[in-house]
Amino acid sequence: MAQIEENTGERSINADVNIVPFIDLMSVCIIFLLLTAVWTQVSMIQIGSSVYGKRTDPGQLDPPPRPEISFRVEVLPAGYVVRLGRNAFQIPKVNDEFDQKTLIDELKKIKEKYPDKNDAMIAVSEELNYEDLINGMDSLLIAGFPEVAIQTGGVK
Repeated sequence: MAQIEENTGERSINADVNIVPFIDLMSVCIIFLLLTAVWTQVSMIQIGSSVYGKRTDPGQLDPPPRPEISFRVEVLPAGYVVRLGRNAFQIPKVNDEFDQKTLIDELKKIKEKYPDKNDAMIAVSEELNYEDLINGMDSLLIAGFPEVAIQTGGVK
């Protein structure tokens, strides 16, 4: 135990500070840190080893995956714009209404050309109604693109 003595003029203060609980706490913390460091090292060794993994012939390499083609439908005040990779084409409004039938037909042609593609992105201009977004999403679902993502922040 440590003793602290302080003279403040007339009286002296004697205070005993018990540091045993502090030492106990520090020893437990050190043991805990040592144990977790060891388990971290063991798990790192197991992940890096090929004991659990399936061994493959180094001569057999899978071909690299086909790069993803960006596919987006933009809903603009003038009509739809479909972007597939670097190509884009417009589907203008008919009688001041969106031509959803033509959009579905064009999206089905894209699905025939890329049958493995299931994802699409849709972007809507901020001045349009929520209903226009839903109609565009429905067109994508009908054409066979079930994984629809919405691009926020309007059309860029």
